[in-house]
Amino acid sequence: MNHQALRDTLRITKALADVQRVRILMLLQGGELCVCQIMEVLGLAPSTVSKHLALLHAAGLVDVRKAGRWAYFQLPGGAARAALRPLLQWLQTTLAGDDAIGADAQKLHKVVACPPLKLARQQRRRLGKT
Repeated sequence: MNHQALRDTLRITKALADVQRVRILMLLQGGELCVCQIMEVLGLAPSTVSKHLALLHAAGLVDVRKAGRWAYFQLPGGAARAALRPLLQWLQTTLAGDDAIGADAQKLHKVVACPPLKLARQQRRRLGKT
């Protein structure tokens, strides 16, 4: 008996069982973001954001693109995106009036206006790393 569909479903539902990971998915609906942009919006440490992104990636909910030291995350494309479309639409509809999601969207608008390199430098200074 093949239980791959069951395992895939459990991996996805476990990935969605955390408020920060759902917030990340909502942020990525606007397009690709680097880790520093996600950190800035959520106000989380780099290791925490990386852990959440790794779980989302393992569940097939996000794709990653590396460019040197930078990692960029986005919702998957192609057939994977089509398969996730009902889930993403459900999240959008369900969370449309959520205050935290609304605040994240407003903050994201400001964050993407700042170049990622400048944003990363600001974060390193705040963390005491020069």
